[in-house]
Amino acid sequence: MLKKWNSLSLVVRICIGLVIGAVLGLTLPGMTWIGVLGRLFVGALKAIAPLLVFVLVSSSLANARGGGMAKFRTVIFLYLFSTLCAAIVAVLVNFIHPVTITLTGLDAAEGYTAPGSMSEIVMNLLMSVIANPVDALVNANYIGILFWAVVFGIALKAARPGIKEDMEDLAEGISKVVRWVISCAPFGILGLVFDAVSTSGLEIFTTYGELVLVLVITMLIVALVVNPLIVGITLRHNPYPLIFKCIRQSGVTAFFTRSSAANIPVNMELCKELGLDEDMYSVSIPLGSTINMDGAAAVITTFALTAARSTGAEVTLPMAILLSVVSTFSACGTSGVAGGSLLLVPLACSLFGISNDIAMQIVGVGFIVSVIQDSMETALNSSGDVIFTATAEFLEWKKEGKELPI
Repeated sequence: MLKKWNSLSLVVRICIGLVIGAVLGLTLPGMTWIGVLGRLFVGALKAIAPLLVFVLVSSSLANARGGGMAKFRTVIFLYLFSTLCAAIVAVLVNFIHPVTITLTGLDAAEGYTAPGSMSEIVMNLLMSVIANPVDALVNANYIGILFWAVVFGIALKAARPGIKEDMEDLAEGISKVVRWVISCAPFGILGLVFDAVSTSGLEIFTTYGELVLVLVITMLIVALVVNPLIVGITLRHNPYPLIFKCIRQSGVTAFFTRSSAANIPVNMELCKELGLDEDMYSVSIPLGSTINMDGAAAVITTFALTAARSTGAEVTLPMAILLSVVSTFSACGTSGVAGGSLLLVPLACSLFGISNDIAMQIVGVGFIVSVIQDSMETALNSSGDVIFTATAEFLEWKKEGKELPI
C-alpha cells in the first residue's frame, strides 16, 4: 500500500487528503486532533522557508556566472503590472455589482493596528530591509532576509572555491529537507481542510455571501483571464498549460496554508520542475511573496469600495482609478502571512474620508470571511509568483530559440 501511495503524483495525493479532510470535518467535527496535522505541516514550512531563502540566495549569488538582469527586470515589471490589473478588475467588478453591508457591532479586528499613511508603509518596509539578519530569520522577515542574503552572496563571490562548494552542498541539503516536508503535504492539507470545515462550516456564506462572491469572482477573473492574457501577450504562446500547472501545484497548497511565505518551498520545487534557472528563482520567488500581491490588491480595493458604498460615500471613476494605484502600492507592503492585506484596508478607506473606526469594522468583516477571502488571495498571489518567474525565464528562452516546456 505504501508503494502504491508513493507511486501517485503529489497532486493526486493532495486531492485525496482534501476530500478525506472535508468528509471528516462534516461527519466528525469533534475529532479536533486531526487539525494538528495541518498546523504541524504549516509550521514546518514556515520554519524551513526563511533558512532556505537565505542559503539559496547567498549560494546562488556567490556562484553566479553573471548576467540575468533582463530577466529580473521583466519579472519585477510583471509582478507590479499584474497587481495593478487585479486592482482595476476589482474596481470594475464592484462597479458592475456594488455591495453594501451593515458595519455595526463588529469587533473581529480588535487588537490590530493598521498603518495610517503610505509614508508609514514605506518606512516600515525600509526598516524591514535593514533589520538585524538573525532577527529577520527568526521572524520570517523576507525583505530583510533577501537584503542580507544578497549582501552576503555578493561578498562571498571572492571566497575560496571550497567555501562556495560547501554553500552549494548546504543549499542542496536544505532543499532535500524541504522535499521531505512537502511530501507530507497530503496529510497537512487533510488537517487544514478538517479545521476549516469543522469550525466555519457554511455560515459565512449566509451572512456575507454577496461580498464573498464578489471577491471570488474578481480573483477568478484575474487568475483565469487577466494573468493568462499577460503571459500570452508576453510570450506569444498558449499560456494555459503554465497557468493550470501553477494553480494545481502551487495554488492548491497556498489555498490551505494561507501564507505566501509558507508556500515559498513549494514554489521553488515547482520552479525546479519547470527547469528554471536557480539563480533566478531563488531570488524572484521570495521577492514575489512580498511584492506580487494580485489577491491583496483585489481585497483592499473591494473592501474599500464596500465600505464606501455602505457608508454612502461618493465613489467617482477618477477616485476609483486612484484607489487602484494606492491598492497596488499598498499591496506591496503586505506581509506574507494570513490576513496581512486586511490591515491596509483603512489606508484605502481614507481616500473616501471614511474614519478609522468604521474602516476597522470592515477589517473585522474580513477576518470573519477570511476562510475564503484569505485562502483565495494567497492561492492567487503564490501561484502568480511562479507564473511570472517562468514567464520572464521563458521569454529569454524564446529569444535564444529554445523550445518552451509548456
